[in-house]
Amino acid sequence: MVCAFFGHKDTLESIRPLLESAVKQIIERYPDTTFYVGNNGNFDRMVLSVLKSLSQDFPTISYSVILAYLPTGKSAEFDGLPTIYPDGIECVPKKYAISYRNDWIVKKADMVICYIKHNYGGAAKFVEKARKNGKIVYNLSDNYVTEV
Repeated sequence: MVCAFFGHKDTLESIRPLLESAVKQIIERYPDTTFYVGNNGNFDRMVLSVLKSLSQDFPTISYSVILAYLPTGKSAEFDGLPTIYPDGIECVPKKYAISYRNDWIVKKADMVICYIKHNYGGAAKFVEKARKNGKIVYNLSDNYVTEV
């Protein structure tokens, strides 16, 4: 099982309990889940923090940060973290790299956990694409997590 995440870059920390609950439910049902998360905005940072924490208690899961750009300079942002740089993205113009990365994530995912409060913007676009491609989608903005 591959689970991906999409959410608004300005997502508030207050949704963390819902996010943790959803991820735990998925792990309990699918103990060998692989999680893919981007690296743009508050939602992605929160997801990564939750995955780091839960991986201590659930060693059967794995997670990777899916990069749209290769890190430059002496950034330690991803030191020690598993990262994936999607094949072919190096040929994509920089302004399209995030969309290319998100398309790659949608293709690989079986399910998506999202935090979408409106139907416009990048996160909403890729969640809709996931739905159209038959992926299971759970939206945390509904203020509850249904059984997964």
